[in-house]
Amino acid sequence: MKYRRPHHRRRGIARAVGSAGVLALALGVGMTPAMAAGKSPDGPAATKAAVGKPDPKTPWAPENDQLPQQVKPAQPQGLASARTAASALQLTIPEPTGQHSVGMVGLHLVDKSRTDPYVPGTKRELMVSLFYPATATSGHYQAPWLPSVSGAHFITGHGMSTQQVTLPKTAGHVLAPVKTSLGKLPVLLYSSGLHSDRAVGTALAQDLASRGYLVVTVDHTHDASEVQFPGSRLEVNRMPAGTHSSDTLKVRAADMKFVIDALGKISSGGNPDAGKAKLPSGLSKSVDTSRIGMFGWSLGGAAVANSMQLDKRIDAGANLDGQFFGTAPSKDLDRPFMLFSSENHNRNNDSSWRTMWSHLKGYRVDIKLKGAAHLSFSDYEYLVPQWARLTGTSQATIQQQYGTIAPNRAAQIQRVYLAAFFDKKLRNKQTTLLDGPSTKYPEISFVR
Repeated sequence: MKYRRPHHRRRGIARAVGSAGVLALALGVGMTPAMAAGKSPDGPAATKAAVGKPDPKTPWAPENDQLPQQVKPAQPQGLASARTAASALQLTIPEPTGQHSVGMVGLHLVDKSRTDPYVPGTKRELMVSLFYPATATSGHYQAPWLPSVSGAHFITGHGMSTQQVTLPKTAGHVLAPVKTSLGKLPVLLYSSGLHSDRAVGTALAQDLASRGYLVVTVDHTHDASEVQFPGSRLEVNRMPAGTHSSDTLKVRAADMKFVIDALGKISSGGNPDAGKAKLPSGLSKSVDTSRIGMFGWSLGGAAVANSMQLDKRIDAGANLDGQFFGTAPSKDLDRPFMLFSSENHNRNNDSSWRTMWSHLKGYRVDIKLKGAAHLSFSDYEYLVPQWARLTGTSQATIQQQYGTIAPNRAAQIQRVYLAAFFDKKLRNKQTTLLDGPSTKYPEISFVR
């Protein structure tokens, strides 16, 4: 089976999405700007497992990722009367918990050696965000969760205005100097879900940066619902109908290889930005391409395995609740790998995870988070409940899609366990957290 882009506004919702998926669309919360115009957010992985068939009864393996192209906002009149410019709802995402302040810079990268697979005749180009430990952040503004044009599009695409809703700021202070006293920083790459963009991994990315990592979040252009380039140019989802998940993952792996090459140029004193945009002071001295990890959510989690097999420079990987596709899970992988799943998803009911587990020949760990749903591993987890309060939507409805675990608790646990994994494998820091159950985090169980 293939996954397909939606073409008709009246299409039904995949059975596994549930009524809370309708809620998320109606509210437009936690979605990328193009989703507000009608494209689907990343649902749990796409349609064809590497081995076995997806079970439509499980929330992480729907029959497809399709949602209707456009759904009207819930109770727009009520929102308009309840919210004015003076009382706009300010959305937030969790603050970082590490000891360092966070800097941020966005880069426009053009791979002149590669043609865009979705738009023939054009070169492959990407937008990436770099989050890093920073110093002297005063005077450096905090980057928005989405850039101005796409952020406004996100809001107005639902029949609302910026007077009613204000999107979050990140903790990343734009162009703040890198904290060079930390020496070279291990690198972490992030790939998001199908048709979602790099913004939905911000809470995890900026937290890891505050712990001393250089975290690079990547938009996979024309796969992501929307990517804003310099000059306010928007590129939307152009993925051809009938594209196989395994082919999409090959593109993503090639994107990641190119991003690593770009980081290598920075570490050598170069500037890979297509427009030669200013880089943060101290960045070239702080990129450690000898220690690279990668994590991803949903289809981005599957992309970790493909990327590690394509590029041996990636030393460790973590898959956040993403089903595998194609041949990747059937190939041996001798580097550390973490499987981190929602409550009802693990290798006991996902044959692609079971196959991958048997081919992990290095350090491996398989954990699941009680009370978590598929979307709990994205910024949607925090944003949707905030917006939903305006509509009077019941908590029970939200929990169908976002789980029963409190958003801040979900964030805390994900951050701690991801950091423990990468600290252990990229920094040689000893920890017992990954050895077995913890009384401090009883929500985590180990799949044996």
